[in-house]
Amino acid sequence: MSVELDHILIPARDKLAAARLIAGLFDVPWSERGVGPFAPVFLNGGLTLDFDQWEAPLPQIHYCFRVDSTTFDTVLGRIRAAGIGYRSSVRGPVDHRIDTAHGGKIVYWNEPDGHIWEMLTLSYARRPQGD
Repeated sequence: MSVELDHILIPARDKLAAARLIAGLFDVPWSERGVGPFAPVFLNGGLTLDFDQWEAPLPQIHYCFRVDSTTFDTVLGRIRAAGIGYRSSVRGPVDHRIDTAHGGKIVYWNEPDGHIWEMLTLSYARRPQGD
């Protein structure tokens, strides 16, 4: 049996605003109500992001999304249009740059609750067979 991640809980101060934002950036459906207390974002046919209302302080969690180059450019355009600061390093200053040091394109941003969101076109953690 293969193992696939089905859903993951994402703590948020305002679960509806957080779900709406990430769903809008990735242009995927979401709902104000899901199973239990969650506001689900249906990222793809196999993965749901379940935003959950938490009181502060929230843990800072890193979430990474691998996309193709066209989707990367489209989502980055939405990030820019929303006025969200982004950067080329995981913990660096907002420099509005794209990291290309790993053979693909990578950006990071911290919206809405301090979590580190990452989007990349080529996994640096998982190299293709033969590399």
